[in-house]
Amino acid sequence: MTVDNLVAADVVTADGNLLHVSDSDSENPDLFWAIRGGSGNFGVVTNFEFRLHPVGPGVLTGLIVYPASEAVSALKQYRTYAATLGDDTNVWVVLRKAPPLPFLPASAHGKDVIVFAFFHAGAEDAGRKVAEPLRKFGTVLGEFIGVQPYTAWQQAFDPLLTPGARNYWKSHNFIELSDGAITTAVQFAGTVPSPQCEIFFGMVGAATGRVAVDATAYPHRNANWVLNVHGRWDTAGEDDKCIAWAREFFRASAPYATGGVYVNFLTADETDRVRAAYGPSYDRLAAAKKKYDPNNLFRVNQNISPKA
Repeated sequence: MTVDNLVAADVVTADGNLLHVSDSDSENPDLFWAIRGGSGNFGVVTNFEFRLHPVGPGVLTGLIVYPASEAVSALKQYRTYAATLGDDTNVWVVLRKAPPLPFLPASAHGKDVIVFAFFHAGAEDAGRKVAEPLRKFGTVLGEFIGVQPYTAWQQAFDPLLTPGARNYWKSHNFIELSDGAITTAVQFAGTVPSPQCEIFFGMVGAATGRVAVDATAYPHRNANWVLNVHGRWDTAGEDDKCIAWAREFFRASAPYATGGVYVNFLTADETDRVRAAYGPSYDRLAAAKKKYDPNNLFRVNQNISPKA
């Protein structure tokens, strides 16, 4: 995670002071802790210093697509497969209507599908062996896996998220993909109110889970998946049905989730979930807020109120 690789930062606090904070800072350790996950509640960061890791420049990436009729089976196989992956590999899952991808037959365009997005940062030969089981989950509609620049993979999904659409998103954290979570996701993916709507499971875990819960303000170290429901459509006339669909799926999938959430995935109407986003870190964050921003100047956000 980015917050786990922040080495130092320069922060302008609410009183106008410029503070340099870091792991070795003995004067403001609470501020350095708080900005690693506490969002924009404590000041304006004017400079970041990060610990970097070599990746690429070429990485083995791509997509494997199955029909939605095989989604439940494929997700259960994926759940087992994911447990075998090393740190070099990640596979995310998207349930949606198929966009007109060049490697898919025209007959699949616009149909309900499940897409596995594969990423391997290690050697190509090793990555191709790791990818092989993904190709055996059912009847493959189409696939494209190859080496490309890491920066190209970062932008691979941008065409699905061009500016101008209306969006309403909801999110959950999951420790495991239970049968209930899988069947609920597949059920709702089959009733999307707009062809741009989608449900995705983003795999985390691995290095993110090897950091102590209290090491940074981000506490959800037990989450192995982040689920997002992306409500996305074009016209105001579709608002009610698309928002209702996202909210209904969010409620239906809640029993299988941890109750936690990544704060940047909260919508403007979810201020009641701010405490859930910070979990055991919340009281400590509120104390830091009182110290560095007692009058709550930085409040146009998912706000942490200064501790009373």
